[in-house]
Amino acid sequence: MGLFDSVIGAVSGQLQGGEGLQGLMGMLGAKPELLQAATSLLGNDSAHGGLQGLIEKFQQGGLGDVVSSWVGKGENLPISAEQLTSVLGNDTLTGLASKFGVNTSDLAGQLSSVLPGLVDKLTPDGQAPAAGLGNGGDLMGMLGGLLKG
Repeated sequence: MGLFDSVIGAVSGQLQGGEGLQGLMGMLGAKPELLQAATSLLGNDSAHGGLQGLIEKFQQGGLGDVVSSWVGKGENLPISAEQLTSVLGNDTLTGLASKFGVNTSDLAGQLSSVLPGLVDKLTPDGQAPAAGLGNGGDLMGMLGGLLKG
């Protein structure tokens, strides 16, 4: 099953072991800046190296177990806005917030709510794709298309 098929299956609630993306996509659809910020972090063309770079940042920040739970097939461990800010760095979040016209602390809180589920659903095989998730524009287009559908 390909990544796109997995995401489509998740949206229609067909993936086993968890809820579909309806709630997650609803939150992202209501806050397009949140979708843009998430794809800015996860896209291969991000300043952080996409999903692989994000995983490395979490490992370096002592939260490798948290991000591994999102990628793996088990339950997703939560992350607080403070932990996310610590891992990504205040400058990164401030830059994203400024770019998308939102408050930094609000963005950190919202990203801490959606990243676990988003990473989980984008890695349905329990491992990060070797080639990454695609560039931010591709991810944005795929997820944006799902929001409209």
